[in-house]
Amino acid sequence: MAALLGSLEVLQKLWEWAKKKLTTEEINNKLLLGTDNEVRTVWHVAVQRSDLETSQKIWQWAKEKQTTEKIYNKLLLGTDNEGKTAWHLATKCGNLEILQKVWEWTKEKLTTVDINNKLLLGTEKEGKTAWHLAAECDKLEPLQKIWEWAKRETKNREDK
Repeated sequence: MAALLGSLEVLQKLWEWAKKKLTTEEINNKLLLGTDNEVRTVWHVAVQRSDLETSQKIWQWAKEKQTTEKIYNKLLLGTDNEGKTAWHLATKCGNLEILQKVWEWTKEKLTTVDINNKLLLGTEKEGKTAWHLAAECDKLEPLQKIWEWAKRETKNREDK
């Protein structure tokens, strides 16, 4: 609820309490990777709200407590009940700043092939890519940015 309402202060207090009272496993399973009724983690909720400050803070906390594999599989590439990843959610909301941040986090660890297959060409349950969602929601800046990144990734793959 704190992420949904954009209350970073409440999230911070919960985080401090959790570090004192819960095990790392409980923090991971109940706070960082726990999901709501739409199968979204707290991080996905912050991304969907276009809340850059909160999403960055949650990402930082995840890096403290999670393995790299879980961060990428459960947060970055994890899907909600509609099959949307954080990438889809960021694109659909049209916030270029948060979309840029998700892109940067992706580039940290994923290979060019994974970026192409799981991000740029990754589809949600209805078969739509993030690019489709941006077009459908009339989000011109994300459309242009994703196109630019896709061209760059294609060139990178061709150069290798």
